Amino acid sequence: MPLFDHLGELRMRLVRIVACLAVAVCVFYLASVTVIDFLIWPISEVLPQGTDGYGVLTTLDPFEGFGVRFKVSLWASIVACAPVILWQILAFFLPALKPNERKWFIPTFSAAVALFIFGTVFCYLIILDPAFQWLTDQSAGFAITQARASTYIDMIIKFEIGFGFAFELPLIVFYLVIFNVVPYKKLRGSWRTVYVALMVVSAMVTPDASPITMLLMFAAMVALYEGSLLISRIVLAKRIKQQNAELEAEEDE
Repeated sequence: MPLFDHLGELRMRLVRIVACLAVAVCVFYLASVTVIDFLIWPISEVLPQGTDGYGVLTTLDPFEGFGVRFKVSLWASIVACAPVILWQILAFFLPALKPNERKWFIPTFSAAVALFIFGTVFCYLIILDPAFQWLTDQSAGFAITQARASTYIDMIIKFEIGFGFAFELPLIVFYLVIFNVVPYKKLRGSWRTVYVALMVVSAMVTPDASPITMLLMFAAMVALYEGSLLISRIVLAKRIKQQNAELEAEEDE
């Protein structure tokens, strides 16, 4: 299509995405209290306890409650509308892909979504509690920690997003091998360098200064890295054999 037709189609798809998000934000804003209760459930033990025995957050000004509810409803809407958003993006770019490129899209998309969800669930069930336990314990003996709603919710969202993206590592390793960007033999032989890089990434991705959180993420990423190499070795055995032969030929020359 001509350039202006492409721009018109892009505008149409962006309007659909914005309209979908606007409706979803309104719906989730009404249910935002329930969503917040769900988000803080793993850390309820480190929160001040209300009269009903459940952890409660604190707002310090009249506008903070609205800001927290809007932020939560916006992120919940992005998650809920993700199929619509991704479909609109796919429908815009897919016609430009070649047939041999299209066959990789659905497996890649499915794996990326599954890994991201796995990362957020891992963070929710395993990471949040020890991370907030360590952080709140640092104030013991000299201060009382107030559970400010905006700070706690913002930290939880950053944790979830950070771990979700960090768990995309197996997909990156798989495509490095399959497209021969970095041969399997080099990835396998450079494990010390990779481990140091994963430690640095773990320190950068975790939004707090907790060594507990960083080590837990590092352990998870090492397990994902080793697992992705094992899967690549099984699934791409022929390609890896060919890569090894090419590397040996280059060394002989």
